[in-house]
Amino acid sequence: MSETTAVARPPEPDWLTITAEELVAYREAENRARASVAARVITGEPDPGAEIEWRSLPGRDLPVRVYRPSGTGLPLVVHVHGGGFVGTAVQSDWVNSHLAARLPAVVVSVEHRLLDPGTPLPAAADDGWDVLRHAGAWGADPARTAVFGESCGALICALAAIRARDAGVRLRAQVLVNPAVDVTGTFLDYASVTEYGDSPTLTVPQLKLFQRLAVPAGTDGRALSPLYAENLGGLAPALVVVPTHDPVADHGRRYASRLRDAGTRVQLTEYPGAGHAFLSMPGVAPQAEAARAEILEFLRTSLGA
Repeated sequence: MSETTAVARPPEPDWLTITAEELVAYREAENRARASVAARVITGEPDPGAEIEWRSLPGRDLPVRVYRPSGTGLPLVVHVHGGGFVGTAVQSDWVNSHLAARLPAVVVSVEHRLLDPGTPLPAAADDGWDVLRHAGAWGADPARTAVFGESCGALICALAAIRARDAGVRLRAQVLVNPAVDVTGTFLDYASVTEYGDSPTLTVPQLKLFQRLAVPAGTDGRALSPLYAENLGGLAPALVVVPTHDPVADHGRRYASRLRDAGTRVQLTEYPGAGHAFLSMPGVAPQAEAARAEILEFLRTSLGA
């Protein structure tokens, strides 16, 4: 995030020694900043063509942020924001409201449980899946549904796409933006991590914290790593968006290759010079506009919208 903006951000903690209490305090302050009107100089202005409201998943106390344009019989896009142990659906208002208004479609963004010592990755993955399997609850056409995630949200969406195939739930598309798809012991063993591990928006210490929270000691990370899924065939067509100056850029490249080898249709697009989370920061990342346009066109074709 740019230090020249007026957004008041909490001081960055020591990611390697942060306590559970410090993590909660940090993310509450950080999420308030991300959800503030002042942050829109970075996160972008919502499209006025879509109404935005908070709702809850039927039968569960799980908040979702719904972006709804005018019209009926619209397709559905289930979105999951990035951050993992921090983040809020509000940080993605710009891209989600524009997709809702311009596809048009109902976009439902999952305010999933954030990672902490008592809430590992399976909880967040279950939240994403629960919203997807209640596709008929949002007043959209559940037969035309796509998933769209960023960073950890892309990991959750990739897991949901595999789960949907196994459950016989047909998805029309999956959009994975700067995805982290390997939470095993090889999580950091990529050239992109070595080259960009001290980038402005994602660092190796943050990645180490993410992995520690996502996969507690004694947990098999392969079961939570789409990159290591035994069967990636028969999945929804995928758009994989990779910013080149991103520590996890090679995660996306490897996953696109595995999808292609398995016979799943995949489109890999790289954005030169862009960093991790660039799509959530159109105010400071000029590549975000082009990526949004590409996602819009991919979803429009896939959903028949």
